[in-house]
Amino acid sequence: MTATLTQRPEQEHERVTGGRRAPIARACRFEFVKLLSQWRIRLLVLACWIAPALFVAGVSQQSTLPVDTLFGRWMLASGWAGPLVLLGFAGTWALPLLTSVVAGDVFASEDRLGTWRHLLVAVRSPRRIFVAKVVASLTVLLLLVAGLAISGTVGGLLVVGDQPLVGLDGHLLAPPDAAVSVLLSWVCVLAPTLALAALGFLGSVTLGRSPMGLLVPVLVSLAMAVAQMLPLPVAVRVALPSYAFISWNGLFTSPRQLGPLLIGIVVSLVWAVVATALAYVLFVRRDFTSLAHDGSGRRAITVGVLPLVGVAAASFAVVAATTSATGSGIEQDKVQRSLATAFAHLYRMQTDQLNRPAVTEAQLKATASCNKGSTKVAAEGPGNDWRCVVTWHLPGVEATGQAIYQLDVTPDGRFMADGDGPKEVNGYFLVRTPDGDAPNPLWQFDGNVELLDSTPKG
Repeated sequence: MTATLTQRPEQEHERVTGGRRAPIARACRFEFVKLLSQWRIRLLVLACWIAPALFVAGVSQQSTLPVDTLFGRWMLASGWAGPLVLLGFAGTWALPLLTSVVAGDVFASEDRLGTWRHLLVAVRSPRRIFVAKVVASLTVLLLLVAGLAISGTVGGLLVVGDQPLVGLDGHLLAPPDAAVSVLLSWVCVLAPTLALAALGFLGSVTLGRSPMGLLVPVLVSLAMAVAQMLPLPVAVRVALPSYAFISWNGLFTSPRQLGPLLIGIVVSLVWAVVATALAYVLFVRRDFTSLAHDGSGRRAITVGVLPLVGVAAASFAVVAATTSATGSGIEQDKVQRSLATAFAHLYRMQTDQLNRPAVTEAQLKATASCNKGSTKVAAEGPGNDWRCVVTWHLPGVEATGQAIYQLDVTPDGRFMADGDGPKEVNGYFLVRTPDGDAPNPLWQFDGNVELLDSTPKG
């Protein structure tokens, strides 16, 4: 009576098949077919490969654009902006939901259906069952993410076209460079998606037949998204897997801000490995003889939750020890430097629109002076009370030009600059060009402050 159910199927399987185990490739294919046979998975695949193209195409034809979304204001100017707007939405909502549906129920469904005995008889190895389910789930997730990326890109290019894309520091990315950056952005978010999938595996194993495992990736992602919106220390923000969902914007600056992005990817992969390993340990050690098994109870907290808390603490300690960033990471010098750089690039764009004599960023010598509404308030941290004055020089002109901007800087380092005069520079949303009225690139624009310094301490 002490023999486990996993031993009995092995004996029965050896009697029927002569001791031959089911090949791992066959087990993976079986689990993959099982997933695709579910109507909800088929519906998700269809939606991910069709809906993004329709969404991007529809929004790109509207006169009102989602300017509050990163790259949303450029959806009429470049087809490469559409998949990036979609990526921002996917990182917050779509990808957590997809991982919940695919990975959050892959083990619990066998408990609810009572099919573990049949599966163990067929495969004979709990280890192979675990690997097959993980591989099949990740394959389906890769198919869904690829559909989102490809469909959104095709929709944008067909409706708007293959034009250059304005980066987050105002410089123009040629279509080939924009294509590479968009592709890398979608590839980079695979790391936090793997982390959420691993949490789904862990929740599905530990919670047994309860459908609550479906909620684990969504709840964790929501908690991390809220944390990213709070004014937490930058080392804490970067030490969360969710940071990789937003740090891809560093690919659209020159030079690229790769430090925070690489850290976010590494942290996400560590979470993915640890959570998957914990799910594996709990799965292979469970007692399949109990038909009423309903999760591992208290053990799920000690074996499942506490190690991940330790990973988060260790990640924070490593990031804090290896970088020189302190506080929120949003400092006066960084904001001024980012604003001046973006203004100089966009000023050149406006110059080309108006057919004025060409000027380079070096000739402009643009600088910015920023404060938070008062000299008594420290000019650091997020907020919508940043006030900046940009100064520049034109070749052959003695007088200096000045433009006023109100900045709304979010905790993740993104800022929206709203022009406040003079009217001929940034006070109106259109400029009169020889070809007619055109959007004024200096009226409102997005920028990015690199939160994490790459200079080591000491």
